[in-house]
Amino acid sequence: MRYASLPLAGVLLATGLGIGVPAPAMAQNDPAALQLIEQLRPRTRGIRLPAPADATAPASPVAPAAVAPGGPSAQPAEAPAPDPAKPPVAAAPVAPPPLAAVAPGTTAPAGVAAVSITVTFPSGSASLTPQAEATLAPLGRALSSPDLAPFRFRIEGHTDSVGDAASNQRLSERRAEAVRGYLVAKHGVAPGRLEAVGLGETRLLVPTPDGWDEPRNRRVQVINLDD
Repeated sequence: MRYASLPLAGVLLATGLGIGVPAPAMAQNDPAALQLIEQLRPRTRGIRLPAPADATAPASPVAPAAVAPGGPSAQPAEAPAPDPAKPPVAAAPVAPPPLAAVAPGTTAPAGVAAVSITVTFPSGSASLTPQAEATLAPLGRALSSPDLAPFRFRIEGHTDSVGDAASNQRLSERRAEAVRGYLVAKHGVAPGRLEAVGLGETRLLVPTPDGWDEPRNRRVQVINLDD
């Protein structure tokens, strides 16, 4: 059940300054917040799909098959009969589809804007430590910046595989709610923009056997719901 920490992939651990300072004023001078803004921007906006074919365009005329004067109507050619002396050729095996890719450093689907952040909690607790708040400060400034203000996000709590699954599920839910509450109270993120869910040990970032202490699995994952 160890879930003592929920490392931002990248620079999130490097800075925790500016807690309580309005995000729009700070994010532009905060490399960690700027990186989070880029990671959490929607990936699919601005992509133009090819225009559909014009269904009203007249079809190209097809010339009829030439028929000899007085001759019979043209008949489709018959397929040659199989040669019993030649063994049938087996069809080439079809390769299985590739496994679904995921966004780097997360368990989110490929193409979805998401980040994983390691947030330190006391063992078995959902209370945010000062170190945890410092780690989450760039996220708060990023989410309340004008760049991300129009979007909604899911805050996911994840654990490692130590302890029983039911306890890990409950703990992940409480910690996701604690992170959401911090972002709302300290950075002014509108509550309606944040959805908190707990996923326990069901989506390990690093696959491990049961009961394995893996800090990278004790994390918070943030996903852009409008991507």
